[in-house]
Amino acid sequence: MRKIRRRLAFAVAVVLLVLTGGCGPRAQEHITLTVATFGEFGYEDLIPGYEFTHPGLTIRQVRTEQGGPYHQDLLKKLQNGQDLADVQAVEEGHLADVLAQSAKFADLAKIGPSDVKPGRWLEWKYEAGRSKDGKLVGYGTDIGPLAMCYRKDFLEAAQLPTDPGSVKTMFATWDSYFKAGEKYVKRSHGKPWFDSAAQIFNAKVNQLPVGYLNRDDHSTLETNTALKDAWDQVSTAVKQGQSAGLTAFEDDGNNGLRLGGFATKVCPAWMLGIIEQQAGIANAGKWAITDAFPDGGGNWGGSYLTVPAASPHQKEAATLAAWLTAPEQQLHAFRVSGNFPSQVEAFTSPDLLSEMNSYFGGALSGQVFVAQARKVGKPQYKGPGDGKIQEAVIAPALKSVEQGADPAAAWQQVLAGVHRLVP
Repeated sequence: MRKIRRRLAFAVAVVLLVLTGGCGPRAQEHITLTVATFGEFGYEDLIPGYEFTHPGLTIRQVRTEQGGPYHQDLLKKLQNGQDLADVQAVEEGHLADVLAQSAKFADLAKIGPSDVKPGRWLEWKYEAGRSKDGKLVGYGTDIGPLAMCYRKDFLEAAQLPTDPGSVKTMFATWDSYFKAGEKYVKRSHGKPWFDSAAQIFNAKVNQLPVGYLNRDDHSTLETNTALKDAWDQVSTAVKQGQSAGLTAFEDDGNNGLRLGGFATKVCPAWMLGIIEQQAGIANAGKWAITDAFPDGGGNWGGSYLTVPAASPHQKEAATLAAWLTAPEQQLHAFRVSGNFPSQVEAFTSPDLLSEMNSYFGGALSGQVFVAQARKVGKPQYKGPGDGKIQEAVIAPALKSVEQGADPAAAWQQVLAGVHRLVP
């Protein structure tokens, strides 16, 4: 989900940046630091410059293409306590499993550079990297603030608003979003409003003060009425024909983008690259984006850099992780890979604010996502098992509703499935 863009044009600028502003404590002896990442973090051009200003230091980046196998391997290594990198990247969806093992990680608030303060990050991003016992386990990298993407041509054909300013009212709340979807289905003679019930449900759940688990890591599904309300609202929309019943990032979901199988899509910052890649050049200019999301803001995605306690060079690793997540380096990562910064200082960068996406009709996407990132509130607590609930219980149950199952019966299956996973 990370898109490679405009890498070579910035290589010289990165070297100059390191020479003028990247100098830190120089290594006193020759050491090697290993940085383990997945997908595209945009670090390849940065690492040589850091090595240049730190004589005696060698950095080896070990990159895994897919995040799933990477995190499976990471959890296995944590269990064995062996073969961990000095700096380990962790994706937001797997962070709960890492925070639950905070004793196996260094406290970056204690060993990191003294000038790295919480105010460097958006508050919610910083807080999400802390464990229940208050340890700062991860320095935040990118984020995935949520906006809404939509097909202008489809909305126009259904006599619905199409310009970004006008659709804000339509996307202001989940009630207004689903009411617009009901109109769209009727006026388009049965065409779907969104791609996947699971995508919509997960976005709604992530906005709640309390999700699937409480801070004691017990299930809340039988007492958290907001979860059941979200289920009822989404399943009602499914029964109205609003869902295309597709699976995001699978062949059917990608074909839905290419063939115009739905009109709107939940859009974290990194989703723009997915849509452009999968919808293809034939649909350029048909998609639009607005700085609105039902019931406020939300976040989907983003990562952290951690330092395992097993590292023999914790302090040096923490210094490197702090530098890689500083505003200048986050802006570089955005330029070459599209990873949206989590640093407050980066939000005032002219480069970010002037970012224009021609595929989405010339939308100032940097401004859109800066506005959306500032709307995100306190991070929802996610305990170990949260991701499994979404992937192994919720998604299949909603898929069954899309295929005709009774929503009430499917909800009972959800309760039974979660009970098997967590107390």
